[in-house]
Amino acid sequence: MSEGGEARCLRSNRDRLEWRMVDLDGQLPRDHRARVVQGFVDDMDLRDFYAQIRPAADPAVLPALRLFATLEGVGSARRLADLCERGIAYRWLCGGVRVNYHGLSDFRSGHGELPDGLLSEQVAALPGSGMASPDEVAVDGTKVRASAGAGSFRGEGGLSRYEAAARVRISALKSELESDPGAASRRVRAARARAARDMEAKVSAARSQLAALRAEKAARSRTHKKAEKAKPGPKVSTTDSQARRMRFADGAVGAGYNLQFAVGAGSHVIVGVRETARRNDAGLAGEMAERLERRYGCCPDRLPADTRYASRADMLGLGEKGVDVYMPPPSEKADAKVESVRRRVRRLAGEPALLQSWRGRMASDAGQAVYRRRLRVEAVNGVVKGRGLGRLLVRGLEKVRAVALLHAVAHNLWRAHRLACAA
Repeated sequence: MSEGGEARCLRSNRDRLEWRMVDLDGQLPRDHRARVVQGFVDDMDLRDFYAQIRPAADPAVLPALRLFATLEGVGSARRLADLCERGIAYRWLCGGVRVNYHGLSDFRSGHGELPDGLLSEQVAALPGSGMASPDEVAVDGTKVRASAGAGSFRGEGGLSRYEAAARVRISALKSELESDPGAASRRVRAARARAARDMEAKVSAARSQLAALRAEKAARSRTHKKAEKAKPGPKVSTTDSQARRMRFADGAVGAGYNLQFAVGAGSHVIVGVRETARRNDAGLAGEMAERLERRYGCCPDRLPADTRYASRADMLGLGEKGVDVYMPPPSEKADAKVESVRRRVRRLAGEPALLQSWRGRMASDAGQAVYRRRLRVEAVNGVVKGRGLGRLLVRGLEKVRAVALLHAVAHNLWRAHRLACAA
């Protein structure tokens, strides 16, 4: 205590200016995940990327930040930009380069071809080191929530009311500008005009999607007339017109997309991605195999898939290409009548040899063992959802595909690092 009775201590002085020397590299551990990501980006061929854009920030910084943020479960461009100011790993990746959320957002949505090419290069490089098995690829879909609320879905009547509101808003904006051009600042007027154009674009996209949904319903009515008649009319979201109402694993119904992943069964490496607004996975095996063939020049020898993933046409087409599908046959009714059982036996006896071979495979222990390896793709689905893919922050199939590819490349990057360390 001082003579005056006041405690003697060091008091804060926040007005004082200080100069500090910061060793950015020394603050990051040598085995940190950010160093793995940066090493991967350093080996990337970014010449096309440099030729396409001339940003203020080095283009090599953007993929490194996005890949590392994906592994860390950070999807928001605003949050990522904030972490680039506060987080040591993100500051290390920036290396003094200033970034903003606009550039980070544009990179994610506007350069989907970069992760698409990286995915092919990754998988092509992995088999040579024994990290992936191209002979067996498991496929499965997972539903992800879209960036649209349930209240944004409108039928014909609701869409007409929304369109009328958009016209009123645009008309009011034009009247305001004609009567008093100085009523608002230039920035405010530009924002209002942009919002009005967005409303028009949303209505136009919703109209197109609603017409497509009606055509689908009419096509299904030809074979399932009673079932389709009992369903309500199609609705479309004015927030994200390409999203569909679907039921998720927790029982909730909302806007979503269906992402399909093809995974090397022996390595958990993602080898293929397909984005769709389909509510189920039925009949998607053929298209996934075609995408794999276009990407790598060959199809896998074995394709474990869930029930109904491959249609009859898929089974025959894949069988002709030498692809063995491992998918359980649809279950039969336990209380079927004798005549129904007889008809089924006659129908199976007349099936093509490829389908009979498939049923024989699935009746064997070896076939069941291959099918059980399909569960590995579900493990990968859980991993990528844990990194934030369960809820999308973008809208539209094109941007959804870009995000899914970014997750695939980030997953493979870390998976290859772990496999290399284990080897």
